[in-house]
Amino acid sequence: MTTTVANPTMTGQEMIDLSKKHTLYEWSAQSKVDPIPVAKAKGIYFYTPEGKRFIDFNSQLMSVNIGHGDERVINAIKEQAETLCYANPFMAHEPRARLGAKLAEICPGDIDTFFLTNGGAEANENAIKIARFFTGRHKIMARYRSYHGATAGSISLTGDPRRWAVEPGMPGVVRVLDPYHGIERGWESAETSLAMIEETMQLEGPQNIAAFILEPVTGTNGVLVPPDGYLEGVRKLCDKYGILMIADEVMAGFGRTGEWFAVDHWKVVPDLLCMAKGLTSSYLPLGAVGMRHHIAQHFQDKVFYGGLTYNSHPMGCAAALATIRVYEEDNLIENARRMGAVMKELGTELQARHPSVGAVRSIGLFGIVELIRNRKTRQPMAPFNGTSDEMAALGRYFREQGLYTLVRWNTFFTNPPLCISERQLREAYAIIDKGLEITDKAVKD
Repeated sequence: MTTTVANPTMTGQEMIDLSKKHTLYEWSAQSKVDPIPVAKAKGIYFYTPEGKRFIDFNSQLMSVNIGHGDERVINAIKEQAETLCYANPFMAHEPRARLGAKLAEICPGDIDTFFLTNGGAEANENAIKIARFFTGRHKIMARYRSYHGATAGSISLTGDPRRWAVEPGMPGVVRVLDPYHGIERGWESAETSLAMIEETMQLEGPQNIAAFILEPVTGTNGVLVPPDGYLEGVRKLCDKYGILMIADEVMAGFGRTGEWFAVDHWKVVPDLLCMAKGLTSSYLPLGAVGMRHHIAQHFQDKVFYGGLTYNSHPMGCAAALATIRVYEEDNLIENARRMGAVMKELGTELQARHPSVGAVRSIGLFGIVELIRNRKTRQPMAPFNGTSDEMAALGRYFREQGLYTLVRWNTFFTNPPLCISERQLREAYAIIDKGLEITDKAVKD
């Protein structure tokens, strides 16, 4: 019996039936799962076995930043597989050595040492360990509108409803509100939000708080771009109380916002920086937590109590090095800035034309559209942590028209690969423009 899948021979329905029979899909009641079968992908597109083309307008999970099927990364993986597939994490090898040096080159400030993981959730888990080891403190501050991963510790850090089913979770987590309070209430100033954060620090006892973890630009909870002064203020508060600042850049990093990392927009250097997704453009699993030099020095004479079988996996490191070269050779970060300006313009046009568009936010090629039922009350098109007939219909329309993106609550995302052209971007927005006629019908003045 053959098991090769390099050239798929199954129909789309056969893929779906067998996958549903023998595997579990995440964040879903299995009877409700309706996956898209995927046979191949190239650039900003992926295809079903029957040849239907989709524009990947979410970069899968906001992660295939360089686009699909780049031969430079594929060849690097092949070459590494032919040379050294695996070495255990107590050993040294060239991809590990070169990747650490390259990350030190592109990361902000004096972040120059990295613990390599399997993905973003493990990077966040190990950042918490490092913060607790370094400070000798236990509490971790996090925000409500956040997602930090699905492992036991990272889901405890997460603020959104995905944590509810597994609570009480890891002890010691303290949550604070974000400067954004939803489509109906909107934003508060950086000053007001920072005052609330400092009050929480004081009430919890700053001498007990090891770290404050936050997404510099929030991902699945709204692509929330912080007001100017906010990240700078968080940095100052952390310095004031000896609290480590952890930037979860798993989704926002590697050019997604138009800079190597989102913190670069505000010239802020966190103490710990977590990454994954765009690190290898998801060609292979790999994550990392980067730390400032003085934090790394702490472990010169003290044991770092952490380990993973696939820490610093040679093939993952080789994929990451090749991916970073693609960002540089193809000027993808600059393209994210240029196409981000076009996307911002297209989003503004959508909001002016469609009464159901309550808000459009983006930075680089990291974007979201929030939909409402009423222009005066700004009632969302779907409730918090829920859906509606209109949002479901919009999602079906996108799928029928060959546009893949994440439709969540009253929002949908605009996160294409960074290699997208203006023509391709406008093609996607033409589908969105037509689809919003569905939600416009539900709007009442």
